[in-house]
Amino acid sequence: MIPITHFLAVSACIFCIGLYAVVSKRNAIMILVGIELMINAAILNLVAFGRYDRAEYGGQVFALFAIVLAAAAVAVGLSIILMAYRKYKTINPDQITDLRD
Repeated sequence: MIPITHFLAVSACIFCIGLYAVVSKRNAIMILVGIELMINAAILNLVAFGRYDRAEYGGQVFALFAIVLAAAAVAVGLSIILMAYRKYKTINPDQITDLRD
């Protein structure tokens, strides 16, 4: 059986990669991908702790809800990015300055 520390180490690496993508990139799509990586790291933690919980499967249930919420967040985020691209012709968040028409 794989120890839980391996799962936590992989999850920490994935989270750090996602955090680096959010902080360093100037592209809205890459920022969205970084956020998804951080959410997936949290889901991996939930599943890992749920695997070692023999009595109930609370981690897997929370992970399922997190996956559904992440899919909804991607749909909303991508639609916002597409609408911003239609209006400003760029997906660089630094160049989008005003929010009104």
